[in-house]
Amino acid sequence: MQVLVLNAGSSSLKFAVMAPQGGEPALSGLAERLGTAQASIRLDRGGERVTEALAGGSHREAVARVLKELETLGLRAQVAAVGHRVVHGGELFAAPARITPEVMAAIRACVPLAPLHNPANLAGIVAAQEAFPELLQVAVFDTAFHQTLPPVAYRYAVPEEWYEKRRVRRYGFHGTSHQFVAQEAVQRLNLDPAQHGLITAHLGNGASVAAVRDGRSVDTSMGLTPLEGLVMGTRSGNVDPGLVAFMVREAGLSVEEVTDALNTRSGLKGLSGLTNDMRELEAAAAGGHAGAQLALDVFVYRLAQTMASYVVSLDRLDALVFTGGIGENSVGVRARVMARLHGLGLVPDPAANAALSGGRSGVVSAPESRVTVLVIGTNEELMIARQTAEITQGGAA
Repeated sequence: MQVLVLNAGSSSLKFAVMAPQGGEPALSGLAERLGTAQASIRLDRGGERVTEALAGGSHREAVARVLKELETLGLRAQVAAVGHRVVHGGELFAAPARITPEVMAAIRACVPLAPLHNPANLAGIVAAQEAFPELLQVAVFDTAFHQTLPPVAYRYAVPEEWYEKRRVRRYGFHGTSHQFVAQEAVQRLNLDPAQHGLITAHLGNGASVAAVRDGRSVDTSMGLTPLEGLVMGTRSGNVDPGLVAFMVREAGLSVEEVTDALNTRSGLKGLSGLTNDMRELEAAAAGGHAGAQLALDVFVYRLAQTMASYVVSLDRLDALVFTGGIGENSVGVRARVMARLHGLGLVPDPAANAALSGGRSGVVSAPESRVTVLVIGTNEELMIARQTAEITQGGAA
């Protein structure tokens, strides 16, 4: 059995054909710049990589090209279902769901909460339904894992009617990644699935932290939108809400312009004045660039501060988990975060930490550390494939 996993962006489509039990994808790739003259699709198949033009191509053409490739490789009959990443499910979805007209309507109802993401996710679903009308289609929501947050974690101290009428609350994102690495950590450390405490950090251009107690998310750093929380590549993370009115009043900007700046020109890029790429920032900081050093300092400080604060959400703390592009590859960021968390009884193993990059997983804390620190490569596609297969085989939705 194979599952076709689709992750549709506004102008892109990431795809993978995977067995739920794991292993290398039989086919994977990325269609990008969709809708433009520069549209293209990259196909990765058994170690071979091919890139083709897809001029003016839409999500529909990209999915059609994937279907053609499946038929060429003789994989079409092996695909039993299609799993879709959907960014926002609001309070409507606490688990993956079979895609029905009612589910499509519910995803559309969440568009105001994720106006840049959910419309693209819907476009991917429609394209897949046209290409694979006979297959079960499943939506896997970024927000679903965090629907177990208690009210003390998800409610904002704002007027009650904001929540009652507009559902203004913390939702959290990266749920599929947090869930995957949390389950991996439990298995690797031989923890009791029903009694453990983890803090997971998904660190990439977008970044978030989650507290996982007994397999359930009980707190997370992203909020109503992915803008809240940690310092990220181009997102500011937490700022004083009064900043928006201040910049409107004093700088003559519109609310939309301030919001755009907080999302696209802030974070590591804004602090450094250089880039949002952690590799380039670490190299520039090593060369004496003050802005790059400041960006690294603020990133590490806010991350360590958030991770330490999540101890209050847990009954016990067994492990910290780093994942995502930065979490899996930046030896320096991990070392500096661990140094700041010495108050938790954390003792790093510098040699083990230095040996892990490039997606490799392992323990980076010393044996005497009171808290184990792990690096685990995330695999959101595999998690989506597993959850899709469960529903395909009769699991609860």
